[in-house]
Amino acid sequence: MSKRTGKSSPARPDAPDADNAGEATTPDMPTAVPLEAGTGETDDTLTLYLRDIRRTALFTPEEEYETALRARSGDFAARQSMIEHNLRLVVSIARSYLGRGVPLADLIEEGNLGLMHAIDKFEPERGFRFSTYATWWIRQSVERAVINQARVIRLPVHVVRELQQVLRARRTLENDPAFIARRPDGVRVEDVAALLGRDVQGVADLLALAENPRSLDAVAEHGDDDFTLGDMLPADAAQDPSGVTQSHEVGRLIDSWIEVLSGREREILTGRFGLHDSDPETLETLSDRLGLTRERVRQIQNEALLKLRRQMARKGIGKEALL
Repeated sequence: MSKRTGKSSPARPDAPDADNAGEATTPDMPTAVPLEAGTGETDDTLTLYLRDIRRTALFTPEEEYETALRARSGDFAARQSMIEHNLRLVVSIARSYLGRGVPLADLIEEGNLGLMHAIDKFEPERGFRFSTYATWWIRQSVERAVINQARVIRLPVHVVRELQQVLRARRTLENDPAFIARRPDGVRVEDVAALLGRDVQGVADLLALAENPRSLDAVAEHGDDDFTLGDMLPADAAQDPSGVTQSHEVGRLIDSWIEVLSGREREILTGRFGLHDSDPETLETLSDRLGLTRERVRQIQNEALLKLRRQMARKGIGKEALL
């Protein structure tokens, strides 16, 4: 059995690679993992899953080192073993994010994606335990899911990362007894900005993104009439007739291109975007109806959209006209 190199301080994963966190695909999930977020799994199924992963003994340092080396060299069975022996770490981290609008099953699935990415990036020769390294990637993946899945509007990856930094800084101040003693009225935006060394307006803009948007169908808070927020918005200006004609022509072309997609691709695009006067469906609803994971539905959707964009590029139509 090979000897490990001398211990060194665990290095934080390189920040530029954080863009790729969670890009592992669901086919790499070990067969022992039955969770599919959003597929309507019952509490009993989740309980069985948690009980099942507890049966897998933890690696000894030597076993972990040897298995990680084999996984890095392309040994698929070793990679699966690394996943299965660290699922409890994912659950432990996922539990700390309960109560933020995302079910535990979804948190675990997102954490598993971060775990798989950590396995691909891990360098056992550096001498520190895998759990130390993987924790950062798992948290990144789970936190991104919390921010995006609990929102109606998804945020770009770089914005999510900045928002995570600001929220962590605010929590640091909120949990600092000395600071709270000085500021009994609570943490201000200026305090967070000072801690991070950032401008106040930029921090305020990021914190505003953490608030859930309000529906235009919500009843206005003032007055006795049942006016919605949408009713209070000014009407859009009348469209130019030539613009309407062009829009209809683009729509006709897109409809013809959709017809050449596969049946599954058409069904997913129609459901996701409410085509042909249908109601838009969520990834969760579609995954339930089609018997696919949400990640697979998303992949098929993106593949279909890419085909449509290529058709549009050939016709000189900008991608902003798509859907």
